Amino acid sequence: MTHDFRSLIDMLRYRSLHQENCRAYTFLADGETENAALTYAQLDRRARTIAAELSDRGAKPGDRAILLYPPGLDFISAFFGAIYAGVIAVPCYPPHRLQLARSLPRLTAILANAEPSLVLCTAEVAATIPAWIEHAPELNALQWIATDTLEDDAAVTWKEPEIGPSTLAFLQYTSGSTAAPRGVMVTHGNLLHNLDVINHVQENNSESVSVSWLPVIHDMGLIEGVLEPAYAGYPAYLMSPATFLQRPFRWLRAITKYRATNSGGPNFAYDLCVRKISAEQRTTLDLSSWRVVYNGAEPIRSETLKEFYRTFSDCGFRWRSFYPVYGLAESTLLVTSGRRNYEPIFLDTDAAALSDGRIEETSPATRQVSLVSSGPPTPGTSVLIVNPDTCRRCAPREIGEIWLSSASITKGYWRREEETSRTFGAVLGDDGSGPYLRTGDLGVLIKGELFVAGRLKDLLIVRGVKHYPQDLELTVERQHPAIRPGCVAVFALESHDERIAVAAELDPRQLDLTRVISDLIGRICGAVAEIHGIQLHTIALLKPGALPKTTSGKIPHRACAQALSGGQLAELVRWIKPDVQRAVV
Repeated sequence: MTHDFRSLIDMLRYRSLHQENCRAYTFLADGETENAALTYAQLDRRARTIAAELSDRGAKPGDRAILLYPPGLDFISAFFGAIYAGVIAVPCYPPHRLQLARSLPRLTAILANAEPSLVLCTAEVAATIPAWIEHAPELNALQWIATDTLEDDAAVTWKEPEIGPSTLAFLQYTSGSTAAPRGVMVTHGNLLHNLDVINHVQENNSESVSVSWLPVIHDMGLIEGVLEPAYAGYPAYLMSPATFLQRPFRWLRAITKYRATNSGGPNFAYDLCVRKISAEQRTTLDLSSWRVVYNGAEPIRSETLKEFYRTFSDCGFRWRSFYPVYGLAESTLLVTSGRRNYEPIFLDTDAAALSDGRIEETSPATRQVSLVSSGPPTPGTSVLIVNPDTCRRCAPREIGEIWLSSASITKGYWRREEETSRTFGAVLGDDGSGPYLRTGDLGVLIKGELFVAGRLKDLLIVRGVKHYPQDLELTVERQHPAIRPGCVAVFALESHDERIAVAAELDPRQLDLTRVISDLIGRICGAVAEIHGIQLHTIALLKPGALPKTTSGKIPHRACAQALSGGQLAELVRWIKPDVQRAVV
């Protein structure tokens, strides 16, 4: 490893000693205005203060502390404060006061699983506690500490706990069903290994500069946006996800202003910039400093990369700055990635063969699907493509489940022993080697490059033919500008059922519902039938924001199916295949 750190405490103490007065983090309150900043020395002092308070409150190493913070630097101080006390940090979103019915159940489910003794928050968040307790009385039993009210005098009383690489640092609760969130157990050793890998592939140094709008309660936002800058010793500028979503221009303007070298996000963020940043705004951008443009966390589309480059190349954006990546919380974060000046690699494959689980060359007479490489495995990472049913290695160019082995693989799911054994203890049927992490993702390795095809659990099988939902979703999106990009879900209505449904959000400003709705449904049905050979059973056209999404912005397909069946989506109109309607009547 680049640094001989045994823990994140070593990491931050090293920075506070060698870069004491260097600015570590700056928060852009509205995505533009600097309203708070921390040097490494200030952060170290705040962390010691919070850790001392935790010890005074009776917290012991191994206890869990929920972190409930709005976007800002208080979260970073609290995260390191928990680390400095040997307490396991559990980052969560504060429940939204106008959406308690949606946001509180996830928090209470995490509380039930993690069994924390403390909640760290700001005074502003603490003021909302009575309203939450009315709906979730179990919150009343916890100790609440408003860390922004603590005086730094207590820092001198801090005593460093005995922790090492195998000590748990935090629980990363995965996105998904609020009924059963899974807390990934991430150790200090996992983090330091993954941070070193990121440092290696990105070739970071003290001259690097990061800008991030990603939510810090998730692995990419926390590790790439917060921890990696501290690991390599370069400044980080942070903004709220909402400020980016409201005005994507703020993201690229911050990159321009601070001469950022490192920044990125999911595929939809690049689409949003292309659609929402005007030609006039582009004339004020200089993206020539941006050399690490990571794209991950959801399917990466070749059209997105090409269109973003076409749109912003005149602003100094370079094609070879793109870093398509693959990662997941169970492997801390990063699994595959190119290095500096890596050029994105596209794989055009026959669509029919892809549906049959194979990669074949296309011909003029066949429909093709373009996959984007997520890069080669990072150093020390073993990636296998395995048949999920037989647990044997797949043949070359055969799609299978992605299995992993590396020092970044975490310790499993907190208090979910059976699921941990099933997911983290996989053994190859060929030679009995293992254990491996079963990712649940489908992909193929070609010439050392990983191409991700989709999620195993979301795979659709219609008349024996496999279909990847993201391919159908892209087809639906393209049928009308009123269909909101990234807001389409295609899924089976019941498990192992061939009745396929589409749920799509509409922008009502883009169409007259009374005049074109039937035409729109006809377009969707026709395109899906022609391109994919599927007769749709149901189409639900929804109001903006109606689709359920995980806290990281992904669409949970099973939750969509359940919500549609239960009539829980804000629908503008629902269409059901006519012969089915007659049968029901």
